[in-house]
Amino acid sequence: MPGGRLTQQERQQIAVGLADGLAYAEIARRLDRPTSTVTREVMRNGGPTTYRADLAHRATERRSHRRPQTSPRGAQTPPQAHGRDPEAVREYEELFTTVLMASGMPKMMSRVMSCLTLTDTGSLTASELAQRLQVSPASVSKAITFLDSQGLVRRERDERRRERYVVDDDIWYQSMMSAARSTAHIVDIARQGVGVLGPRTPAATRLENIARFLDYVAESTARAAEQAREILHSTTPAAPAPAPDDGDGAAAAQGDRDPEHGGAVRPVM
Repeated sequence: MPGGRLTQQERQQIAVGLADGLAYAEIARRLDRPTSTVTREVMRNGGPTTYRADLAHRATERRSHRRPQTSPRGAQTPPQAHGRDPEAVREYEELFTTVLMASGMPKMMSRVMSCLTLTDTGSLTASELAQRLQVSPASVSKAITFLDSQGLVRRERDERRRERYVVDDDIWYQSMMSAARSTAHIVDIARQGVGVLGPRTPAATRLENIARFLDYVAESTARAAEQAREILHSTTPAAPAPAPDDGDGAAAAQGDRDPEHGGAVRPVM
């Protein structure tokens, strides 16, 4: 599998593959490159709908010329637990950050969110974040303020009274509910505009259509988030001890039946 930077010809092949509607994995297979390399390349350079091979190549050249000649970044990567490959972790963190940026999150906020998400503890202090990302505490503080406003981090104090920033299993639920509330607020404002502009006028009709659409989206988002949280946080009952097999498997099958649902097979969670 070839290594090193993508060539201009490879970028042109990526552009052709995107135009043909190929998945990243298929484009990567044709280039004999990792899928993560193609994904990162596309998301870093405008996304699948606006990717241009020539512009991407020039942008990469500019970034390489601006990059200070310091020790390799891999040398600064902290030791990894569980036998992980530090370089693979670094590349994945960069990919995760790029995808967050493509979703609309600013760069520093994406870096902080990625760093927090990929730690085993799911929490870091401001000084730990600044050290890991090699940025100023002020940059970390600004990023945390933004993420906190979006419901994407939680603050808590540790035993040394230091403030820690936490990304746990509940964060995305809280963020989705926050987004649903914000959307519901837009619905309220849009419907106020209907009264101001006058019912059945073109502008008022447009606002009413916006309100109806967003009202449905907000309600569906909140309902889906609640359902997903309930399902994913439910305690899976311990599997029963296997029943003796009488030869036709009937006893084993009976053990998978749920008497509360008319003997239907209990779904596997």
